Amino acid sequence: MQKILIVDDEKEIRDLIEIYLKSEGYETLKAADGEEALNILNREDPDLIILDIMMPKMNGIDACLKIREERQMPIIMLSAKSEDVDKILGLNMGADDYLTKPFNPLELVARVKSQLRRFYKLNPRVIKKEDNGKTINIEDMVINLDTHEIFIGDKEIKLTPTEFDILVLLAKNKGKVFSIANIYESVWNQEFLESDNTVMVHIRKIREKTEENPRKPKFIKTVWGVGYKIEK
Repeated sequence: MQKILIVDDEKEIRDLIEIYLKSEGYETLKAADGEEALNILNREDPDLIILDIMMPKMNGIDACLKIREERQMPIIMLSAKSEDVDKILGLNMGADDYLTKPFNPLELVARVKSQLRRFYKLNPRVIKKEDNGKTINIEDMVINLDTHEIFIGDKEIKLTPTEFDILVLLAKNKGKVFSIANIYESVWNQEFLESDNTVMVHIRKIREKTEENPRKPKFIKTVWGVGYKIEK
């Protein structure tokens, strides 16, 4: 479930936005000013922020600048000011969209959906904890089960379909040791023949593509005399 942070000093507006977002299946977080929003960001990882400009303690412009120092999620700014100069300022400070109060909540929801679609389309490597099993993280490796993409940091790793299936089998069962026969029968759906070294060859290829030092692998570990595993 995608999570939206609503930042506005008017409780009625926070609550109204929350009602509409929850009706669309989003989880919400709420803050009354920029400082509270930054505190929430220290412990939460929202997919998008709705940020009012005129607030006490820390206004939306200053909060946006602070957020952009570390985060890249979409930000939609709200303001009672409709002048172009305010819109331009907000967008220049790092906002992705701008809506003038009073606004139609349905239009805000539409803009939220549009910004999220755009963000994840342009940033396929951004992996969310809320992806409900569509991605697997192993240290700095990210496996996207939908797109079959693998990234280690910013580097994309190209595996063959069979190599990908072996990696996913182990990654989905972290901590479990798979024998060579287990892997072969799970991936190839055929009975394993004792003399077949196909699995070992594929494991070696995966390590060559994913490891800085294939002789000392950090992802797929060898359990001597038993098989292979990815540690929890």
